Amino acid sequence: MFTAKGNYTLVTTRITKMAFELKSVVPWGRNMGEYKIMFDLSNDDLNHKIISFGDGPASFNYEMTKLGKSVTSLDPIYQFVKDEIQQRIAETKDTILEQIHNNRDKFLWTTIKSIPDLEHIRMEAMNAFIEDFELGKVQGRYVCHELPMVTEFKDLSFDLGLSSHFLILYAGLGLDFHLKSISEMLRICKEIRIFPLLNLNGHESEVLKEIIAYFESDFEINIHKVDYEFQKGGNRLLKITRRVK
Repeated sequence: MFTAKGNYTLVTTRITKMAFELKSVVPWGRNMGEYKIMFDLSNDDLNHKIISFGDGPASFNYEMTKLGKSVTSLDPIYQFVKDEIQQRIAETKDTILEQIHNNRDKFLWTTIKSIPDLEHIRMEAMNAFIEDFELGKVQGRYVCHELPMVTEFKDLSFDLGLSSHFLILYAGLGLDFHLKSISEMLRICKEIRIFPLLNLNGHESEVLKEIIAYFESDFEINIHKVDYEFQKGGNRLLKITRRVK
């Protein structure tokens, strides 16, 4: 089934410790405006030190950097060079749009009005990412990393961690994968936000309740609706916050 994984689409839901291959992903980037609504980011939130997991070819980092904000993006796709990523976008764009067309009844065409509108929004975001990528890597804003592996960052290095269309959505990766991934996010972040809370079939993810049960004794857990809903039912956000001692 077609679905977006972070800011790109996985052809397979199986992630192993084998070498990450570019041909296993279908890049699909979102912009800063979408991030703000998906993650319910206030103006104060945007001034915090942010790390975003599974960012793929999103323009969030680029747009935030232009505004003088601090964002570090993590993704295994960043091991490749600009031309390789750009070529993969060109190879897969039409397939994504065709699959969305074939499943268009599963989406709400309100903010995004049509498939041509969606293509324009996504390509604009990904083109901005491509132009920023090489400079961003040199500046340390784009870091090659794959969850649930431990990052290079010290405890509580960031105020806010984000995960879009990856964790919780890919329930098939298993509960252990999710607990380890979220634990690493919480190690380096004071607060994390995960969106959406669906699985690949558009239903509430089967790992959600177990994730909440695992973390609720040590962290504040909140679920609330956001104004972003492109996939039907995909309008809820999970927020996990470190308790103040």
